[in-house]
Amino acid sequence: MLGGAGLVGANVYASATEGWGDGSGADASGRVLSSGMATIDCPDVGGRLTAVPDAARPEVDRELAALDQQIAAAYQQVRQAGRGGGEDAGSAGETIMKPLEEKRSESIGRIADALGRAGERPRGLDDLAACTLRPGDSGQATGTPDGDGRQGGTGQGQGGAGAEQGGSAQGQSGSGQGQSGSGQAQNGAGQGGNGPVVSDYADITAVPPEAPAPPPQADASRGTFTSDCGVNAGGLFNSDNVIVAPGVSNGAHHFHDYIGNQGNNAFASDEDLAKAGTSCADQGDKSSYYWPVLRLQNGTRERDAGAPGGGTEGNAGQIVTPEQVTLTFVGNPRGKVTAMPRLLRIITGDAKAFVNGPGNANASWSCTGYENRQLKDKYPLCPPGSDVVRTFRFQSCWDGRNIDSANHRTHVAFTAADGSCPAGFEPIPQLVQRIVYDVDAPSLADGGRTVPLFAVDSFPEQLHKPVTDHGDFINVFGENLMREMVDCINSGRACGSSADDGSAATPTPTPTATPTATPSATAAPGDGSSEQNGGSEQNGGSSTSPPAPSASRSGAAPRHDATTSPARTTKHDTDDKAAPAVSAAPRSTPARSAPAPSPAAPSQAAPAPVTAAAYAPPTAAGTEPQASRGSLAETGAHLWPAAIGTLLALSGLFMLLRARRMRY
Repeated sequence: MLGGAGLVGANVYASATEGWGDGSGADASGRVLSSGMATIDCPDVGGRLTAVPDAARPEVDRELAALDQQIAAAYQQVRQAGRGGGEDAGSAGETIMKPLEEKRSESIGRIADALGRAGERPRGLDDLAACTLRPGDSGQATGTPDGDGRQGGTGQGQGGAGAEQGGSAQGQSGSGQGQSGSGQAQNGAGQGGNGPVVSDYADITAVPPEAPAPPPQADASRGTFTSDCGVNAGGLFNSDNVIVAPGVSNGAHHFHDYIGNQGNNAFASDEDLAKAGTSCADQGDKSSYYWPVLRLQNGTRERDAGAPGGGTEGNAGQIVTPEQVTLTFVGNPRGKVTAMPRLLRIITGDAKAFVNGPGNANASWSCTGYENRQLKDKYPLCPPGSDVVRTFRFQSCWDGRNIDSANHRTHVAFTAADGSCPAGFEPIPQLVQRIVYDVDAPSLADGGRTVPLFAVDSFPEQLHKPVTDHGDFINVFGENLMREMVDCINSGRACGSSADDGSAATPTPTPTATPTATPSATAAPGDGSSEQNGGSEQNGGSSTSPPAPSASRSGAAPRHDATTSPARTTKHDTDDKAAPAVSAAPRSTPARSAPAPSPAAPSQAAPAPVTAAAYAPPTAAGTEPQASRGSLAETGAHLWPAAIGTLLALSGLFMLLRARRMRY
């Protein structure tokens, strides 16, 4: 009896401490939860604000952040109600959605008042207060793509006020909806309980290769400039976003990887960014490059498991350090480029594309060796030996005046299909950002329990959908280095901190026309049928062409700790000669010039570009930094139940042997 009790106790403890971390991915019986997760769909107020006077901007930014905080809190109520047995739509409307609308109405009213005091009070903002409670999908296949590439079937339309974008209702395409094109049963709710799900993944080998991009014209600026800024091996993370929520802690509600500028947090001023250190090999590049972290849903509880931006908002699991990061600036396929203005802000993609619709989405997922096949709305399942690749092509047309705009997108634009910029815009170097991860294809049959699912961090109500992927960039290049970049690109040379070591990808300039804004419906694994967006940029060559290796590699084990810069409140200073801080060790800087690639070289695979994202984050408690867990003392503290069980088992065995020797 003692031995049996000991073994049972040890087994129960072991079962309780493995797998999904906080247990949110499975119910009490151990059954993996389905993907039928409800979410909240609210109009994006920040995206409607195309002009905000400087005098009103601080108050508007605070209220936009408050709107996101309100959505996050309401989403948590929806999750808790679902775990507790669920509420019907009527009761949820009274207890969750109606109070949310009232809070949003108050915040929107304060935004309108602030704008009215500084200029003209906007009309129509009050109509954006109401949100829609979107039920989870049924887990069934939703049919085949229609002629326009949209997916038919149920669960695709976005009804109610929450679906209205730019004054008109947008139907949500099959992409990003968590539907399985092959009809595969959907299971697995992710470690955080709000995604990803198995239908968020697609076999990259089932995606048709894209057609080659049209060749550049005779006057194209064919050069490239690369900047080697590392892979964030030091673990600099936070859940702020100084572009969309300056002065607001946890403004993004999800964690970002940061490379380049080491002083970026919610409170960083222009002067702070200019004076900060940089992880870039060329110390003249203090630009800030950041994107949502990628996590493995393997049960790991990071230090942020109970913190805002992390586990409390559904962002859970092991943060993966990129294996490679390549930052390449390319030219324009029609003519010369001009210098980027210092402190230019660009956001590409839409962090809220799952509920906003795909109009501003710019996600692009692939695998090494298959980068002429791109997924917009699915995570890739890569063959053995192939790594996951995220690619961002940033906007490359500038309005010639502004370094930012109220919705963070109207001051920049993508080129048209022929490479031309919109009227009044001029071409600037285009940032092409390629991030590679050494992660295995997850096991879909068991919802990722054997090989874990992976996903990017997201706003909690966005359910970790791949279509929400996005990247942020702040130009803090020194003036001399920026001139060197422009001259290099316009003269057709390959330059930069890694241009001569043979490791940097050198994509040729290609048009990045804004498509009609619908991510393609992509095939589920083994389905063999897929329809890619015709507006995508293309990569020449066969489907098995070797990948372009990165300029940055990390041979060390992934790091999960973070550092954050102290709060800063000083204002704009664009001194190009500010001394760097000592927070980042300088990287070696090789020569920055090399012969130009052949014009006939195939171009790098590129995402279908769309307009820039605009999203506004929320106020919350201070962000807790990431760190690895598992000290010897901590591990020992968790082993004592198993040790007691072992002692009981040995005692039981000893007593059994003694009893067998006794004479009765």
